[in-house]
Amino acid sequence: MAYLDNVKTFVRVYELGSMSAAARDQRISAAVASSRISQLEEHLNVRLFQRTTRQLNPTEQGQMFYRGACKILDAVEEAEGEISNVTLTPRGTLYVAAPLGVGRRLIAPAVPAFKKNYPLIDIRLRLSDRRLDLAAEGLDVAFFLGVPEDSTLRIRKIADCPRVICAAPDYLSRKGRPLTGQDLVDGKHDCLNLRYPGAPEFQWPLHTKDGVRRFAVKGPFESDDGDVLTAWALSGEGLILKPAFEVAGHLAEGTLVQVLTEEPPVPIQMACLYMHRRRQDPKTRLLIDFMAEHIRKELP
Repeated sequence: MAYLDNVKTFVRVYELGSMSAAARDQRISAAVASSRISQLEEHLNVRLFQRTTRQLNPTEQGQMFYRGACKILDAVEEAEGEISNVTLTPRGTLYVAAPLGVGRRLIAPAVPAFKKNYPLIDIRLRLSDRRLDLAAEGLDVAFFLGVPEDSTLRIRKIADCPRVICAAPDYLSRKGRPLTGQDLVDGKHDCLNLRYPGAPEFQWPLHTKDGVRRFAVKGPFESDDGDVLTAWALSGEGLILKPAFEVAGHLAEGTLVQVLTEEPPVPIQMACLYMHRRRQDPKTRLLIDFMAEHIRKELP
C-alpha cells in the first residue's frame, strides 16, 4: 500500500498546488507528504514538481504522471467498489460537505444512524455556506440548496424545499409588515442576505399574481454564515429568506413571524453533487440514499 499512498498524495499535491494543503487533506504531516513525493520521484527517476520557496509547479513529467495516476486511482476505487458489492461490507472514508443550516439540522443528526447501519464507513463532514470545489477539496458528496454552477458533476435531486420570509415581532412593529414583493424594494425594509465570494446579486423570487418575479433586495448587513443571518433577524435587524426547516422552531415559538404569505418565496431545490468517477462506489450510493430518505422525512 505504500506505493499507492504515495500516488494518492501526489495526486492531491498536484490538484491543490501545495504540499501543506495536501497533507492537511490526507491527515498527514507535511514532512510525510514531502517524503512520499520524494519516494515517488526516486522510484520513477524523474522530478515531478519544480519547487521554489513560494511555488510548487508540476513538471512536464509530473503532468504526464498525473493523468496516469488518476486512472490508477479510479481503477482501484472501482475494484474496491465491486468487492464491496460482492461482500456486502462497504468500507472506507467518505468526505461530505453541506451548507451550515442543512448540515447542522439535517445531515449531522443522521450521521450516527448511518454509522450504526454501516460501521465500516467513516464520515468526515465539512460544513460551509461558501461554494466548494469537489475535486480540489477531495470531497465525495456535497449536499446543497439551489442550482449548481458546475454541470460537469453528477447531480441527484432530493426534494423541493419550502422557503419563508420572516422577521422578529420587534422589527415588524418598527418597520411594518410587508404585504407584497414590491414592499421589499421601496426602501422601507432591511433584507439580510447571504454573501460569499462569487455570490450573485441578491434577488428574492416570489410567487406573485403576475407569476414568479425576482426582487433585488438590499440591507445593511451581509454574512457568509446563514445562522448569523437568523441571529440578526431574531434581534430585530431585518427580514430573512430561509428554508422553512431552518426557522420552523422560531416560527412555532413566535420569535420569528412569517410575512408575505400571499406572495410566498419560490421553493429551493435540495440536491447533492458527486464526481462522475464516484458513481461505482457503493458507500457513496449508500450515503446518498440514506440521507435522501432522512431529509425527505424531516422537511415540512
